[in-house]
Amino acid sequence: MKVCIAEKPSVARDIAEVIGAKQRKDGYYEGNGYQVTWTFGHFCTLKEPHDYTDRWKSWRLEDLPMIPPSFGIKLIDNAGVLKQFGVIENLVKACDEVINCGDAGQEGELIQRWVLLKAKCTAPVKRLWISSLTEAAIREGFDKLRESTQYDNLYAAGSARAIGDWLLGMNATRLFTKKYGQGKAVLSIGRVQTPTLAMIAQRQKEINSFVSEEYWELKTIYRETEFTATIDRLKKLEKAEKGLAYLLEHPFEITAFEKKEGKEGNPKLFDLTSLQVEANKKYGYSAEDTLKHVQNLYEKKFVTYPRVDTTYLSEDLHPKIEGIMRELTYYSQYTQTILSSPIPKLKAVFDDKKVTDHHAIIPTGVLPSALGIDEKRIYDMIVRRFLAAFFPECKVSNTTVLGKVGQLEFKATGKQILEPGWREVYANDNTAKKENPEEEKVMPNFEVGETGPHEPRIHHGKTSPPKPFTEATLLRAMETAGRQVDDEEMRELLKDNGIGRPSTRANIIETLFKRKYIEKKKKNLLATQTGMDLIDTIQVELLKSAELTGIWEGKLRLIEKGEYAMDTFKQELIDMVVNLTQEVKRTTGKMIAIAVEIPEKAEEKPKKETKPKTPKPEIAIEELNCPKCKNQLLKKGKTAYGCTNFQVCGFKIPFEMMSKTLSDKHVFDLLSKGKTTKIKGLVMPGRPEPFDGKLVMNASFNIEVE
Repeated sequence: MKVCIAEKPSVARDIAEVIGAKQRKDGYYEGNGYQVTWTFGHFCTLKEPHDYTDRWKSWRLEDLPMIPPSFGIKLIDNAGVLKQFGVIENLVKACDEVINCGDAGQEGELIQRWVLLKAKCTAPVKRLWISSLTEAAIREGFDKLRESTQYDNLYAAGSARAIGDWLLGMNATRLFTKKYGQGKAVLSIGRVQTPTLAMIAQRQKEINSFVSEEYWELKTIYRETEFTATIDRLKKLEKAEKGLAYLLEHPFEITAFEKKEGKEGNPKLFDLTSLQVEANKKYGYSAEDTLKHVQNLYEKKFVTYPRVDTTYLSEDLHPKIEGIMRELTYYSQYTQTILSSPIPKLKAVFDDKKVTDHHAIIPTGVLPSALGIDEKRIYDMIVRRFLAAFFPECKVSNTTVLGKVGQLEFKATGKQILEPGWREVYANDNTAKKENPEEEKVMPNFEVGETGPHEPRIHHGKTSPPKPFTEATLLRAMETAGRQVDDEEMRELLKDNGIGRPSTRANIIETLFKRKYIEKKKKNLLATQTGMDLIDTIQVELLKSAELTGIWEGKLRLIEKGEYAMDTFKQELIDMVVNLTQEVKRTTGKMIAIAVEIPEKAEEKPKKETKPKTPKPEIAIEELNCPKCKNQLLKKGKTAYGCTNFQVCGFKIPFEMMSKTLSDKHVFDLLSKGKTTKIKGLVMPGRPEPFDGKLVMNASFNIEVE
């Protein structure tokens, strides 16, 4: 008997149907010499600290760092998991061969290998490796089953990632919580989470410290075309007015006219990150929502495997493209153009060297039905991008005109689409037009040396602060380890050293929301005061650096390729954690009050967070002085009271603590008496129920609970 283990019941059902295992049993299907069973996500996890020694049950600085002699796994304590694992364990013990039908990626490999390890599997193992769940793909996959050992490096990389996250997360979270946390609040530190938060916090600091400056520019209109002076922006109105007076005295003269025809390259096929970026720009979808929608499309057989990080197709797919095109009958107005000649084997689309486990996301050719509006939008995006890749290039005309007024030089540029090419695919995409309007600027033909009257004016503007991150721009920043990169080819080169994986970045962003380290305002992502405090507390650059985290990611990629030893990576992380612990223990810093961490098990669908309202001013708190440095107290934005010398002193009282909004009387009592009256419904980790207590200001001017 051959036992197939899929990652989900729905996938197991599809596989069982194709291979003839049609008899339903308790926890598996059977028939035709096969038994098809399933997991449902992670069944196993790395052991927790207390599983290694009772000493690690308590959080104590003196016990850090925690370095287990060897890492072990355990089953997740869940009744459904335990029951289904029992089914898998019994089937595996009695079988002749196991076929790993898990999700064909690093996480899927790790999930299945841990289950087989826990079940003490001794049977030979084969691997089903497919990029779509269509019947044809499943049949082809079973015809070409691979040896499990081909994916040992993939498993090693997944294990190294999990061990690295454990070593840094477990140790750094306890280290900073015990060193700098107040009361029982948890300062959560993560290998990818913390540098991602640091990027958001740094951008916010740049925005907060930005001082807008006025500027003036000289512009003029000649033959219905606006020209801008090529000098630097003017800082004073007087200079601009003098410049305007000068312009009024002289005619406009054309000094150069250049018109070049060029091409706009076709857009790349989607990988997961670029799909999430575009979906966020067009529809405001979160990275997590886009992943959910495209995963559903994959499981319904409408698109190929989505958790990919390449925008290329493998060369052996070229013969199949025509067949997929012919099945896309809903898009026949575009496929007719493509199918009017043989499908070209474009290097910009087909490149084996740029495809690892899977190719880019494309439609399977199976016509979708019964899709909700969100899935329909994501499907349409994937199909249009697929079609655009095979359309002719877009031909454009770029015009540059130079002129002068007296001795002052001016410039104007224009762009005209001559042949739309691939842009035809988006011609009736109204959302795309709205988000990315094509502002064509058709310019008249000018003759060098021509001259005439013009209409000069002064343009008054203000410098703008850096833009806050959106999920789209944050995903790009994670992909390139914080570097600002617009060029597609350069972005491809940096992917190996991005932070996080395409499949995990959405979860990282959601974790930051759940821990109340960031919040969303419209499309913008902003660090909360809690998030800002946490980043300010972490003085070890290693934990905050996206670039250094990207280097770790690069090493994990090398492990996956068999070019770097897992044990070497593990030892490097151990050395880093030991050095980090020693450094933090030696340093001194202020204690901070951090909002409580939301328990992981309560995070299926977080309720929409409502912003705490600023307390109404019942008492004139601003008339009191800072108890630490005696300067005047002020409201610091919309989150806290702090003193006018805050940058040096650092004293503040948040409007919200332990899930309770503080009244002005609470704040007044803290400042004048050192403690509040009893507050009902305080929430802290480690205490399962809300409780009543008093907030007390200690000798270090930090707030504790009594």
